[in-house]
Amino acid sequence: MPIKAVPYKHQIKAFNFVCEKFGLIPSQTMQSAGTALLMEMGTGKTIASIAVTGALYKEGRIRRVLVVAPLSILGVWREEFEKFADFDYTLVVLTGSGAKKTDTLRHMRGTPLQVAVINYESAWRLEKELTAWNPDLIIADEGHKIKTHNIAVSKAMHRLGARARYRLLLTGTVITNKAIDVFSQYKFLNSTIFGQSFYVFRNRYFDMVGYGQHTPVLKKSMEQDLMKRLHSIAFRATKAECLDLPETTDIVRYVELEPAAMKIYRDLVKDSYTELGQSEVTVTNILTRLLRLSQLTGGFLGDDEGNAPQRVSTAKQEALEDIVEDVLQEGKKLVIMARFIPEINAICRMLEKKEIGFSLIMGGVKDREEQVAAFQNDPEVQVFVGQIATAGLGVTLTAASTMVFYSLDYSMSNFEQAKARIHRVGQKENCTYLYLTAKGTVDEKVLKALRNKADLARMLVDDYQSGLNPFAARG
Repeated sequence: MPIKAVPYKHQIKAFNFVCEKFGLIPSQTMQSAGTALLMEMGTGKTIASIAVTGALYKEGRIRRVLVVAPLSILGVWREEFEKFADFDYTLVVLTGSGAKKTDTLRHMRGTPLQVAVINYESAWRLEKELTAWNPDLIIADEGHKIKTHNIAVSKAMHRLGARARYRLLLTGTVITNKAIDVFSQYKFLNSTIFGQSFYVFRNRYFDMVGYGQHTPVLKKSMEQDLMKRLHSIAFRATKAECLDLPETTDIVRYVELEPAAMKIYRDLVKDSYTELGQSEVTVTNILTRLLRLSQLTGGFLGDDEGNAPQRVSTAKQEALEDIVEDVLQEGKKLVIMARFIPEINAICRMLEKKEIGFSLIMGGVKDREEQVAAFQNDPEVQVFVGQIATAGLGVTLTAASTMVFYSLDYSMSNFEQAKARIHRVGQKENCTYLYLTAKGTVDEKVLKALRNKADLARMLVDDYQSGLNPFAARG
């Protein structure tokens, strides 16, 4: 595996499985130009994909790679390549206007391996340009984004996939409740598995029932055939099965604030530093100013008049929406921890809009036990939303093994207590913690201090006394 890390056993198995399917390793099983890695969040499917990419490149099989992923995780691919790829490559995340993306693609030629990373919406809009670029390998990350066969994005991916020499689809699972979702994802991967026609596939495997016969139900007699075909080109790994995984995995998911929000943020950093110079530099003074910056990275800006906070960014919420979709797609539950009330209200509104059942504990919630019991026991309650300061004590949330920190409290004890809600007696799986961190902001400083068990306030005061702006983001 051409990666700069010691892989886990399940990652080696995943790598070997794909290499066999792609004909890089001799195999007795059926070869396929398209393969799925059905690996749950936290099991390292990106690393396995990078290793496969490197192996194909070193064998002279590929020169251009197209990675299509949700907007919020495009940056993850750049970070993971930098961290793990042990081969020569040039990687560009395609951003900006359509014309700018097209121009960037046009210049991605020659050696070493060329890797272009783009979001699903843009891949559809730039299908013609991507077809002309002619990628040899297409990686569809969070492939359930193309589970609906007749939407424009899926159709574009089917056409692009048909032209590529190799195709790799990554997702936690291609099936949660609806086996019919398999068709579109496999049409991209290898159309010989389930055919080219959705209606032929549907008639073969499903009975149409309910009012107006609009609900597909998998035929009992065809269940085995569907699963056999599905797994013929798919490698499956769940957290519960990966016995070599560490007990806890931390994933920092960087979020880029919109340019307008970033301008407000930078102005606030300058103002906060100036104000600090006009008052006594105390821990309280520094943390009060830090608080407003942390609120802004979560998307809200308050004022000194006590008016309702104004929404200035949706960057974190959009990243969270992708995570919620990924985890629920795996048939799992999720815990979201946030610090500020406006953020929690916005998260709850988003879940309500998506008709996702959730429990909530924040200041003022009286029926705490009922909220926890519903999350732990009711399959319809898929998400728990908690305020770090109030939901971090005496609560067991082991129905989930993944927790997202939307924003962070500055208290070390609150942070540790919150993490312990899922990582405790009764937990049967390894735990994954995701930190939504606004790039180039105090979020990075706060997270670093908490993870290093450092005194954040003391650190900021020391920065100021050394002549530095304590609110400026430096590593």
